[in-house]
Amino acid sequence: MKKQLLPLAFLLFVFNLVLGQEETVTTVQPKYQKEMDKLVKKKSIQQAFLHIDELEPDTHKNLVELTEIPAPPFMEHKRAERFSEMLKEAGADRVWIDEVGNVLALRKGKDSTKTIALDAHLDTVFPEGTDVLVKMVGDTLYAPGVGDDTRGLVMVLTILKAMNSANIKTTSDVLLVGTVGEEGLGDLRGVKHLFKKNEPKIDSWIAIDGGELGRINNQALGSYRYKITFKGPGGHSWGAFGLANPHHAAGRAVAYFDDAARSYTSSGPKTSYNIGRIGGGTSINSIPFESWMEVDMRSVSPDRLIEIEEILITETNRALEDYNKMVDKGPKLSVDIEKIGDRPSGELSPELPLIQRSMAATKAFKTEPFLTRGSTDSNIPISLGIPAVTLGRGGKAGGAHSLGEWWVNDKTGPESIKLALLILVSEAGLE
Repeated sequence: MKKQLLPLAFLLFVFNLVLGQEETVTTVQPKYQKEMDKLVKKKSIQQAFLHIDELEPDTHKNLVELTEIPAPPFMEHKRAERFSEMLKEAGADRVWIDEVGNVLALRKGKDSTKTIALDAHLDTVFPEGTDVLVKMVGDTLYAPGVGDDTRGLVMVLTILKAMNSANIKTTSDVLLVGTVGEEGLGDLRGVKHLFKKNEPKIDSWIAIDGGELGRINNQALGSYRYKITFKGPGGHSWGAFGLANPHHAAGRAVAYFDDAARSYTSSGPKTSYNIGRIGGGTSINSIPFESWMEVDMRSVSPDRLIEIEEILITETNRALEDYNKMVDKGPKLSVDIEKIGDRPSGELSPELPLIQRSMAATKAFKTEPFLTRGSTDSNIPISLGIPAVTLGRGGKAGGAHSLGEWWVNDKTGPESIKLALLILVSEAGLE
């Protein structure tokens, strides 16, 4: 019997997985490229592409409208309501908002044995009260959240309109999703809810988020986030001098953790750490009653993430113990170590049909695909081994997560919509 050799792409995938390195293999199997080249020539697909071009003014109008509906963290409901209305108007078979605020729209397939999801997130990073009025300078749109990820939402909407206009029928059900809580302390709560509830059961997941045409994210960058709070009695800086000071203990914890974490991250699969926010205290002449800090840790490796988490906890407790040894007046300090974020790591083989189809579709647009690692809604299905990718939203963009965020439509704008539609239909099956 002839010995079967494993494909080179798969061997490279395993090799990189062991080392924890970024995945760069972009080899497309001929059968998937042939399948995609045939699909892209179908009359209904070409009609859908034409409709996408014709819908450009509506896509632009919808982008401005949705951007100007604030969607601060944990306050996405107004945007969710309007987005759900838009999906109903576009002809979804059923539209609803679930218990946590996700917008869901079902487009039924012929046999409904599988469900393919197309997702963009509703929330932005900007707090309540941020000016989100869109300003247009030349061909550039300026507004917080205009790209991340409002552009993704309007792509989902335009894809639904184009599929209906071209009368595209799929074998599998298509679930169009606007998730809550993708950003920051939202901690992927929308997509976590969908896969925890598992209703409807999602068989493949396609997200649209940051990045240019050709980006295919098949690797989940995991992160743990903590809020650490040192607590004490507080008092006057002169009259109560000598009481335990939470800021002083917190400073010791920062130094201990930084020394240990810097050494740990100097070798091995890439792992990072960052103390992003520090707060506490009431005035310059008051001993604070608490001192808090928020810590972000990321790694390509689930094991490394656990290990740097242990370093944080160990060094925090060591700092508390060492500081309290010096306290000889009043009560000792205490510390609360609270986990406020948990995004799992993981990666999927480029050999999976969804990833092969995504790369083949990208090549059909005369663009070279590239595989990436990131922290997106796809982290959850990837960590569960469910086929998932995150695609770029096209156009040109900059200033994400800043008040000066901008987005410019160019040739890759409509092409990114066509590409996402092509991948969606190829995964759902053209009936």
